[in-house]
Amino acid sequence: MKKFDTKTNKKIEEFEKPEYPMRINRYLAQKGFATRRGADDLVARRKVTINGKPAVLGSKVEKNDRVEVAGGKYVKHYKYFAYYKPVGIITSAPGEGERDIAQSVRIPGVFPIGRLDKDSEGLMILTDDGRITDRLLNPARVHEKEYQVQVKDELRSSFKRKMEAGVNIEGYETKPCRVTIVNDSTFRVTLTEGKRHQIRRMCAALFQEVKSLRRIRIGNIALGKLSPNGYRPIEGAELAAFLKDLGL
Repeated sequence: MKKFDTKTNKKIEEFEKPEYPMRINRYLAQKGFATRRGADDLVARRKVTINGKPAVLGSKVEKNDRVEVAGGKYVKHYKYFAYYKPVGIITSAPGEGERDIAQSVRIPGVFPIGRLDKDSEGLMILTDDGRITDRLLNPARVHEKEYQVQVKDELRSSFKRKMEAGVNIEGYETKPCRVTIVNDSTFRVTLTEGKRHQIRRMCAALFQEVKSLRRIRIGNIALGKLSPNGYRPIEGAELAAFLKDLGL
């Protein structure tokens, strides 16, 4: 199926939607409520209803069905989107003359998780699921974020080794990371932490000035072929893997 930017009507990415009707155990697993085996157990114990009627093993769920578990716990249909934040857009709380994500893309009820500074671009997660904020951003939890960075001058020969080992940025020693050199002035870096302006500060400490910075991946969610200010829903197996990594 195709997704279009609501302003330009241009295709921004192709994606697959979950297949409906869907077996109840798969449905509950994709919603992060239980494993398929655990869902079968809930169904067998008559803890699951579909549109008010008890589910049975093998029951099918349609997209707009109301599913409840354990006598009234509604399985909420949260929304998740991968969004390409352009350079110049503020994550939130814009100043005079600035635009934030909420003004740039109209998806009712969602908010951005985390931040990218005004001069950076790339992947943001937009959602109405407040459960994932701490699980994705808490420093005690480890989730990979990958960036592609171009610097103004040629990368120094020792750059990769020093960047990967950890860099002292104003008294804080960054955690080890992975660096892949793309060309003389471009590299990709995978971090498991997110200090303010961390990559720019790490590069500055190693005498390299950032020219452009783009986030291309958060966990298993990739920016892919999205264009600036484009977005796509996160669904199906991709969403299930994302929520599982967050412990949901």
